[in-house]
Amino acid sequence: MASTTAGDIALDATAYAGASDRYSTEVPHKPGPSVDDISRSLQRFNWPDYVVFVLMLLVCMVIGVFFGYKDHQKHKRQKHARRGSEALDYLVGGRKMKIIPVAVSLIASWISGISLLGTSTEIYVYGVQYCYIISAVAVMAVAMNYIFLPVFHDLQITSAYEYLQMRFDKRMRLLGSILFTLASILWLPIVIYVPALAFNQVSGVNIHIITPIVCLVCIFYTSLGGLKAVVWTDVIQTGVMVGAMIIVIVKGTADVGGLSVVIERNLAGERFEPPNFDLDPTERNTFWTLLIGGTFFWTSTNSINQNMMQRYLSLPTLGAARKALVLFLLGTVTLLAMCCYNGLLIFAMYHDCDPLSTGLAKAKDQLVPLLVMEVLGDYPGLAGLFVAGIFSAALSSLSTALNSLSAIVLEDFCKPFVSKPLTETQTRYIMRFAVLAFGTLAVMMVIVVEKMGAVLQLSMSLGPVTIGPLFGLFLMGFFFPRINGSCAIVGSVAGLALMSYIVIRSQISIALKEIVFIEKPVTVSGCQYEFTPKNGSLYVDAAVPGEKSIHHVSFLYYCMIGSLVPTVVGYLCSFVLPRSKTDHIDPLLLAPFLRRFYRPNVDEKANHMTEVLHEFETKDIQL
Repeated sequence: MASTTAGDIALDATAYAGASDRYSTEVPHKPGPSVDDISRSLQRFNWPDYVVFVLMLLVCMVIGVFFGYKDHQKHKRQKHARRGSEALDYLVGGRKMKIIPVAVSLIASWISGISLLGTSTEIYVYGVQYCYIISAVAVMAVAMNYIFLPVFHDLQITSAYEYLQMRFDKRMRLLGSILFTLASILWLPIVIYVPALAFNQVSGVNIHIITPIVCLVCIFYTSLGGLKAVVWTDVIQTGVMVGAMIIVIVKGTADVGGLSVVIERNLAGERFEPPNFDLDPTERNTFWTLLIGGTFFWTSTNSINQNMMQRYLSLPTLGAARKALVLFLLGTVTLLAMCCYNGLLIFAMYHDCDPLSTGLAKAKDQLVPLLVMEVLGDYPGLAGLFVAGIFSAALSSLSTALNSLSAIVLEDFCKPFVSKPLTETQTRYIMRFAVLAFGTLAVMMVIVVEKMGAVLQLSMSLGPVTIGPLFGLFLMGFFFPRINGSCAIVGSVAGLALMSYIVIRSQISIALKEIVFIEKPVTVSGCQYEFTPKNGSLYVDAAVPGEKSIHHVSFLYYCMIGSLVPTVVGYLCSFVLPRSKTDHIDPLLLAPFLRRFYRPNVDEKANHMTEVLHEFETKDIQL
């Protein structure tokens, strides 16, 4: 959920209110065109742009048909294929995927359309402090390499939440799957809605026309081609996304006068700043919130997120998964750097006429498409390429989530509750129906998201409510053998309750302007068109915050609190409730550096040398 991403948090953060000193000038009165005239003149999405956009969708459909037909012919030839081969191919590509396509798919799954728009907006509004999140990305990669990937790859599971049953019991597996499903349902409509807003900004097409069309294409190729189609469409989509960003950056930099002008204007606009080492946890962005809180967020959304882990498990060996992790790290850091620079470029372009103050951009997440039309609007097809890139990022995240949800439905919601093993035909229909059902639900919820803006803001903050306690379950399983299922449930309930309070209470405080964060200064002194300032004035009264409480803590700490509280509570409960017998725990379920201390007894070792992990495969476990 890959569910909730680093850029998703950046976009969410822009919901915080700004202070009055953000605006530095009075409204200038200059005769000329109105802001509406300028807005209409920038909607130059012509037929070459539509052609480029439609071609991208057609390529995705062709890839889905190709892999769907290929797998169908394979199963048709293999009349005596072992049971479960349909699920093995559809969900993890037969565990024979290649490193580079999987690494690109990981990048595409993580960098959603929200990330592309939100990270740039973050830099424009709040400066470059968020860029130091890269330090947390590096720590996440170390944890993935030495702790999480070895455990999941040794177990060769399909659903990451199978681990919870193997380590605790069926209750925990069901709880983990429900938490992931709820987080995905809240996240999917936002993934679709944000790029639809961008499309509306550049073309004027209603979002309720474009979202069903794009989602139907995604549902089609995901349900038909499975993981292979998802991965290879991700490769194409990532190429479009990166290529479009490079064109905008190069052309936009040239238009403002070169790199030196971009740097000069951002220095004057106070966008550049060194790391803030303030230890106050209620500060919005500091080096410590980014390093500590960011590490928990990035690790939780990569290491135990079904969207991401399913791709690592599609590779044949642990070594291949680690290589894919390195490529994912390099690609993600590169894209984050590009998004950050894009935010600097937006400010350099509008340094003397803030489009948010004038209403040229109706929302903060429309700054990037506004820049695109300013830079590429006169070049047929290029604006369409960039919009195709934004939708490519959204489609890659959507298809990944749909494929992962089909795995959860099959492995966690169906197989454990049926008396007889599912046939290949039943498996096929269950997986594809799950893709169709969740895709349709996402399209329907776009209407809810649009009509209820508060729901959009709240849903984008709900990620840590579920991700935090879910990550806490895995921390308990990996690092604390004495914690059993009952203790884990108590800890999870405590974490869910606390995070629900923090998030809901913080949203109320934001609405009441009890939580106020200073935005970087802007000006409208150079505007060459007439406009009416939002709310009738360029000035916003800043509320004086009262005493700070736990809900004032930076949003970057949400995942840390949500995962550590369940772990601590669960560990304390192990001293009250009966704890697990450590010699009954399979060492493969623990972090690699703990395995030497916990070995099963001789009798159990003999009985568990071969462990049936799925209906479609067995694995000889070397203890």
